[in-house]
Amino acid sequence: MPQIAANGLHFEYDITGEGEPLLLIMGLGGQMTLWRDVFVAKLAARGYRVIRFDNRDIGLSEKLEHLGPPDMGAVLKAYGEGHLADAPYKLSDMAADAAGLLTALGIDRAHIVGASMGGMIAQLVAADHPEKTLSLTSIMSTTGNRALPPAKPEAMAVLGRPAPDPTQDMEGFLASGFAASKVIGSPGYPTSEADYRAFARSNALRSYYPVGFQRQYAAVLASPDRRPQLATIAVPTLVIHGEDDPLVPIEGGRDTAASIPGAELLTIPGMGHDVPPALYDTLVDAIDKVARRAKAEA
Repeated sequence: MPQIAANGLHFEYDITGEGEPLLLIMGLGGQMTLWRDVFVAKLAARGYRVIRFDNRDIGLSEKLEHLGPPDMGAVLKAYGEGHLADAPYKLSDMAADAAGLLTALGIDRAHIVGASMGGMIAQLVAADHPEKTLSLTSIMSTTGNRALPPAKPEAMAVLGRPAPDPTQDMEGFLASGFAASKVIGSPGYPTSEADYRAFARSNALRSYYPVGFQRQYAAVLASPDRRPQLATIAVPTLVIHGEDDPLVPIEGGRDTAASIPGAELLTIPGMGHDVPPALYDTLVDAIDKVARRAKAEA
């Protein structure tokens, strides 16, 4: 896959299809490959030029080694006390990465789609870089509103529990990851263990960089409430959220939709904090609908 320089960093990316540009932004610690090829192909078949990329500090994009590991104890303490901690970078920097990637690719504007932390980044692309945004789809994400219900304790435990290093213990890594997927995944659309293991192994062999996860997590916790910025978004917006999400409860999706003028909210029974293949057609239909709405309103 090719790389390109944007916002002072180098990013791994790929492009599938032709037509209006559609940028996919993945969540915390997730490589662009988590937007699975089948999902990307379904979007491309609707007439979109689908762009995936590895966020900074993850996958094959540039690693910010010079920043060192974040002091997660201090970051978590500040967050628990209602303060914004010092962090190596913020979500706004990652949104600037995404906007810069589009510029580097010669793309004036794109439909912006993000999942989880990627949804937070996508929101900031639409708010801070409106000139780059045709439409916004925020999936299983939230606003940064501290008054919203937190993740369920078992989901938070999964997030904070380090997995074995796959370079030393691949079996332990896969077993730990599958157990975590059963906690935060979609109860109505469970992933088979064989599929999970094959996919997780492939991703671990592509890249394993846990300190990048830590710096991204620090960025989430150290970034401010986005609601004032969300109120400025003027493009057609869709918010998708699973009704059974234990990591980012559905109130996060409702708050996102309520904070963006004219946003539509699609809630999906049985969906947790993942994008199961059984829902690909549902999500592609919804993304295509809001993108077509943007074209009609242009």
